[in-house]
Amino acid sequence: MLEIDDLQVHLDADAGLVKAIDGLHLTLSRGETFALVGESGCGKSMTALALMRLLPENGRHAAGHVRLDGEDLLALPEGRMRTVRGGRVGMIFQEPSTSLNPVMRVGDQIVEAIETHTPLRGAAARAKAIDWLTRVGIPEPERRIDEYPFRLSGGQKQRVMIAIALAAEPDYLIADEPTTALDVTIQAQILDLIRDLQRERQLGVLLITHDLAVVSGMAHRVALMYAGQIIEMAPAKEFFARPRHPYARLLLQALPDAARRGQPLAAIAGTVPPLWLSFAGCRFEPRCDRAMSACAGTVPALSDEGPQHQVRCLLYSQPGEALPRAPADAAPRLAAPAPSGAPLLRVEDLRVRFRLKAPLFHPGPRHFDAVDGISFELPAGRTLALVGESGCGKTTSGKAIVQLLRRQAEVTGRAIFDGSDLFSLQGEALLRARRQVQIIFQDPFASLNPRMRVAEVLEEGLIALRPELDASQRLARLHQLVDQVGLRRDALQRWPHEFSGGQRQRIAIARALAVEPRLIVCDEPTSALDVSVQAQILNLLRELQREQGLAYLFITHNIGVVEYIADEVAVMQAGRIVEAGACDAVVTRPQQPFTQALLAAVPRLQAIQA
Repeated sequence: MLEIDDLQVHLDADAGLVKAIDGLHLTLSRGETFALVGESGCGKSMTALALMRLLPENGRHAAGHVRLDGEDLLALPEGRMRTVRGGRVGMIFQEPSTSLNPVMRVGDQIVEAIETHTPLRGAAARAKAIDWLTRVGIPEPERRIDEYPFRLSGGQKQRVMIAIALAAEPDYLIADEPTTALDVTIQAQILDLIRDLQRERQLGVLLITHDLAVVSGMAHRVALMYAGQIIEMAPAKEFFARPRHPYARLLLQALPDAARRGQPLAAIAGTVPPLWLSFAGCRFEPRCDRAMSACAGTVPALSDEGPQHQVRCLLYSQPGEALPRAPADAAPRLAAPAPSGAPLLRVEDLRVRFRLKAPLFHPGPRHFDAVDGISFELPAGRTLALVGESGCGKTTSGKAIVQLLRRQAEVTGRAIFDGSDLFSLQGEALLRARRQVQIIFQDPFASLNPRMRVAEVLEEGLIALRPELDASQRLARLHQLVDQVGLRRDALQRWPHEFSGGQRQRIAIARALAVEPRLIVCDEPTSALDVSVQAQILNLLRELQREQGLAYLFITHNIGVVEYIADEVAVMQAGRIVEAGACDAVVTRPQQPFTQALLAAVPRLQAIQA
């Protein structure tokens, strides 16, 4: 058993002492999946790092114990701890782009884990690595094993991370957002693989995720974190059938789906409070729709509210108190923007070809067609969702449209934006077009300059593309942007590495919105966000679309988001669009076998609960 007893983690920061984890208690048994869920910045990933003794330099274990089969990991010398990491406890990190070594082939990184923690060496270790690449769904594993990480898509890099974590077949697995960057078919394959390993090896899994549908299908127990504390813990079926804490109820109401289309999602106002504050009462009280006068001055304890069901809330400490009721969506339905006559963007026969390095004894040019002749139209004020498996060409199509592949690939076809072909623009004309067409990248950490503060990241685009704004106008615009995406204004003076993955994604969205574009290519804009922040961002995107007539090319694998926000859907497979049409028609009545298989793999919270 893996036991966490009164764990406290402190971080030294400029603002003061940050209590990132404040008195955490939980246990994980072999063969069990324990899900840790909650908002970005609440301490989920810090918990994972604390268990593996991988805290940042300014962090320390202030108190508590982490016991693995009775042995305190926090008391082990570093030499023995290295045998635990990867050997007995594997970890899938949240951001594969920054977790994989960019100067090592992916196969060497898997072999390194195998040779460190198992008796296999040389050719046997390489064969084992190829087997794991096959098991996690990497196509052509015999070729891909010698690739560098930059040649893989975001989803493929995540699968390599999963192969590294599982290659030594550990007893416990800490999975920090293991399926965030994966499409639904590969997600289903990976989750089935984890289930199989649980049955074969009694693998214990600590699952950190914001995908509540995955949690309801995988987890035996669920703990909901907020501001460094667990505020509700229960068996999974009990948690989803009868959530007790107001925060849990609001989270479930914030899930996007077809039923909520056309109306605002139940987003939770505000953000997680800074953890350098001293709390005199309930930490959720400023954002709670059921707060009482006692909540501001009384610290609630984690009390029993049923068999194995614990809740940290004062609503249950007074006999006869009515159960909290999450507010219904009282806001009026939003009118869908009417499509204009001429399309804002018309893509005709788009092809993207990458040249490959020729083998030593087979000279001559080789190439790979990542996008093989796709065409579509996108009117102003509308949303086209581009869906498909990882590596099918979705992101490449988006990057080609915003002119980010000119020096990397051979791009042919036409992308007519407001009457001008983006592929033929040069100089000042291209600069003007960049103000009109922006992109939100899939990996927020890799796309933010680590040497620039958030204010500089957001202001850079304004200086380059909005030169008419003076310094005071730019500052006002920065304040407006951070307010829009749900960040505090003190975030402007912080560095990207100081934020959680979800908070960095909000910064990336603010950067795309800064120059007030007319078209935004949204490449997995909500994949790194928890449910409540996802609801805020989707509400924001819909509001901006309604007010400003923005058009979105929305690249995603989250079918719930597609059902909620998309007007039209195009399904891609192997670089081609195999099915396209109105969202309702494609999602409810798919015609192509590939689309049918894609939708069948989508985890559904309602179906799992039933």
